[in-house]
Amino acid sequence: MNTYELEIFEQTSSYYELRLSSDDGPPLTRGLDGAIVDELIALVERDYSQDAYAQKVFGAVRLSELGERLAVFLDGDERWLAPVLLHRDGAVLRITAAQRLRHLPWELLAQQGSFLAVAGRAPLLPVRAVGANAAPIAPGNRPLRVLFMATSPEGVEPVLNYEAEETAILDATSRTGTDLVVEESGTLEGLRFLSRDYGPDHFDVLHLSGHATTSGGQPTFVVENEFGGSVMATADQIAQALEGHWPRLVFVSGCLTGSSPGGGTLPSMSESLVKAGAPAVLGWALPVGDVSATEFAAELYRSLADGQPLDHAVVEARRHLYANKRGNWHLLRVYADRSPLAPMVTPLHTPKRARLRVRAADQEFLDPQTQLSRVASRATFVGRRRIIQRCLRTLKKPAGAGTAQALVLQGMGGLGKSSLASRLLERMPTHQRVVWYGRVDLTKFRELTNKVRFDTLEAQAEAAEVLDNDRVSLTLRLRHLLDADGLLGQTPCLFVFDDFEDGNLDKRGADGHVLSPDMAGILPALLQAIRDTGSPSRVIITSRYRFPTPAGTTVVVESLETLTPVEQAKKIANLRNLRLDSTLDPGIRDRAIDAAAGNPRLLDWLDLIVTDTALDVDALLTAIENEADRFRRETILATNLLDSQPLDLRKMLAKVNVVELPVPVETVHALHDHEDAASHIERAAQLGLIEEGTDPETGQPRYYVSNVLRPLIRPLLTDDEYTQACAAAARSLYELWITGPEATS
Repeated sequence: MNTYELEIFEQTSSYYELRLSSDDGPPLTRGLDGAIVDELIALVERDYSQDAYAQKVFGAVRLSELGERLAVFLDGDERWLAPVLLHRDGAVLRITAAQRLRHLPWELLAQQGSFLAVAGRAPLLPVRAVGANAAPIAPGNRPLRVLFMATSPEGVEPVLNYEAEETAILDATSRTGTDLVVEESGTLEGLRFLSRDYGPDHFDVLHLSGHATTSGGQPTFVVENEFGGSVMATADQIAQALEGHWPRLVFVSGCLTGSSPGGGTLPSMSESLVKAGAPAVLGWALPVGDVSATEFAAELYRSLADGQPLDHAVVEARRHLYANKRGNWHLLRVYADRSPLAPMVTPLHTPKRARLRVRAADQEFLDPQTQLSRVASRATFVGRRRIIQRCLRTLKKPAGAGTAQALVLQGMGGLGKSSLASRLLERMPTHQRVVWYGRVDLTKFRELTNKVRFDTLEAQAEAAEVLDNDRVSLTLRLRHLLDADGLLGQTPCLFVFDDFEDGNLDKRGADGHVLSPDMAGILPALLQAIRDTGSPSRVIITSRYRFPTPAGTTVVVESLETLTPVEQAKKIANLRNLRLDSTLDPGIRDRAIDAAAGNPRLLDWLDLIVTDTALDVDALLTAIENEADRFRRETILATNLLDSQPLDLRKMLAKVNVVELPVPVETVHALHDHEDAASHIERAAQLGLIEEGTDPETGQPRYYVSNVLRPLIRPLLTDDEYTQACAAAARSLYELWITGPEATS
């Protein structure tokens, strides 16, 4: 696209000079009365402000009228826009002006009822110019590299669907492939470490997704602290986190990130980031809808991944919003230095173009019989943000005192333990993946040399020879492989034992479960070798049941909870038949969702059942209940798991179930006033009958009994006992959450 430079100078307090220049000829200059400028700014402040947006007074007619006024202001009697609009491929208009003028919505420029930014023949891309020239950079002969960081602090509403945004980007760029690395913590510290780990010039794009606001008159982006609380980050703080490792583009996808506070008297966050060193920054001028922001990002990265120039990619993404009647199409603003808005990568079939080497993690979790994935794909996974953050801290902690060699994901069947393990693999692309499913003996374990990608076939053969040497203990063999100068010393791995309870644990009376004889020879050896060598490799185990930690090793257990209402809403939105806009009868839909009780696997199953056209309504409802009952007994409770527990423990589950949200341990004791209450809680948690999660605010355990169990445990209480349990829970929670010393508003 051809580039034009528009400069607007305030020569005196009442007189401005406009200058339009390009490479095609000498600059054009004309003067302008300051009153005209003041009138235009006042009009924009009235018709194109956050207040106007909140009152929903934006309309095509009003926006068109405002765009016509802007075009007349720029065009003048000399018709400056005519040559600009002659270029068939469109033009870039770089605007250098005082803050109040730079803040005008140049994206609305319109002539004869047509918005020039989305014109079909010759689109015009306004770019707010900041800083001096910069050297052009050749496109990388490889797929696009994007660093994606979404922020979702506790208590900040609405909760954005950042999973859908990540999915949309991956889907849009699936043809060419995109190396999308996700910073999961949502913290500036996490951004700093990840940027530092990959080094300068690695990423083409930094995509920040979240809420933004103005704090103390300064634009801020809402990030997280290490506990998931909200922190207001300024542009300077974001720049400090990046330590000069600027990608070619920063997209700060949050409301008001492209807006200048004080009617344009202060720089926007986007402008401040360019001043700090970012070559180009995209931001939104006013509040933008979740759907529009996601669609724009997907179309933008589709074009960039195809090898299109940045200016063309922005135009096409804006056109997509406009064509789909998204009212936010004009809110996207581009700030940039004078670096060329050029392609970041080469087209797909460029000779010797590098390929993506890492396959989707869900393909590591294949059913041995059907060879189909058993877990949620990267595109369908939702929620679990806090537990993912804690798990990644555990897995990435450097060797030293307190470092865990293994992470156990434990909980009731169907809660998504394997899907979470897959998500963790996606979030650690620097580690190779070694995944076993079900029972693992020594022969099966030796397959790790076939699962790891070695530099040479000779190295693979040597590793297999070391592992097969039965004359040396397994611990010593693994230590030899994992040592810094060993064959796996520079190849950090994530060793995953999925569905660990299936063949790797033996039941041991009332004391719970212990490692099977085969696994008792494998897991301790692997953990000890990781510990002794200081290896960055780690072990992930998914299991319904807990088991004793091998002596001399450190294991962290993370228990999964039922989906929260927000997570469930996101999950249902991905389901074909249970989502809100499906043609399914609402009554059947609600009945199925209630029966699933926030269990993601049961939601998946019921989503399939409700499509059975051979069943009438009554039969369909019966099928839903039957399927839920089968799920309880076969998938969650295995064989007589609940019935084998003491009656007092089962009654404790029934009492805790009267509260339909996780509660502190004090409330469990208030409900279950029993001398063995502590052991009952521990036992139920070990078996996955009670969910033992972590409160994101206090870091303390909290407990919840899924409604999936309700039909099996509710009959254990009389009506009087049920009422008493409700009263005990209410009293306890009132004291803890309302009147107690730790109560919050």
